[in-house]
This record gives sequence, structure tokens and C-alpha cells, in this order.
Amino acid sequence: MKRKILFLCVHNSARSQMAEAIINGKNLPDFEAFSAGSDPAIVVHPLAQDVLEEQGIDRNVLKTKHMDEYLGESFDFVITLCDKMKEQCPVFLGQPVYAHWSMEDPTEIEGSVEEKKKAFHDAYRLIGMRINRFLNIPVEKLDRAALEINTQAVADVTLDSDKI
Repeated sequence: MKRKILFLCVHNSARSQMAEAIINGKNLPDFEAFSAGSDPAIVVHPLAQDVLEEQGIDRNVLKTKHMDEYLGESFDFVITLCDKMKEQCPVFLGQPVYAHWSMEDPTEIEGSVEEKKKAFHDAYRLIGMRINRFLNIPVEKLDRAALEINTQAVADVTLDSDKI
């Protein structure tokens, strides 16, 4: 049985899309990811689409979704990636483990096109590092309290971290 993970950001246009794509792109037998937002953008941000396409993700499959689409579903993990979403995260079925992996929103970076592209690449890299740490948590061996602590501790991973 696959463990279901829901990644949430307000606009579901960059960070949560990347997280969903990274997990699902690994074709893991034990995990399946979804993403949504409380106020989803009309489309996935073009620079997020570019980064994901560079990683082999077809931009035509990317679609923003409202979190209400998932309110009746059961999840094992619900992970918020932006502070606003943490404040408005609803309760989902299945008594999921909740975690908050706060990070800068690449869509809000101002500057040159190159600086903006770098922000999206950095966001993708950071999310990837955090997901790698998350996937190394021995989920089957931990009780709920330890699982919550370990899942939340993933937020401590930064681009400057020595170890993944």
C-alpha cells in the first residue's frame, strides 16, 4: 500500500508542484504525492515548468489544483511549504502526520531573468534535498510521535547543509 503525501502551498504554482513531481518522478513503490493550494494560480509558473521539464517532467501534465479537491481523501502526510499555507491548512482524513517545511517562494524573487531562474533551480534543489532526507526516515519502525518529529526535522535541511 502506497503512503500518500499531500504538498500544500497557497498558489500551487511552484514549490508544491516541484515536490509532487520529485516524489512521483522517482516511481517509488511506497509513496505517491499530490499537491494543491488554497488559492491556486491559473497555471503552474512558467519558470517552474522549465525547471521540471529539465528534469524530464512533461509540462503538459502539470495542473494547479485547489486543496478542496482532496478534503475527502485520506493522507499519510500533509506537508506545507509556505508559512501562509501552514496558517490555513485544513484537517484531512486519515490522521496524517503534518509538517511544515518553510522555504522562500521563488515566484516572489525580483531581479534579472537569470536571478529568477536561479531562484527556481535553488527551490527545486532544496525540495529535492528535503525529500531525500524524508525518504530516509524509517517510517515503518517509528511510532507516530517519532514520525512527526523526524518529518518536521526535514525542514532543517538547507542549501548550505553538509549532509542530505
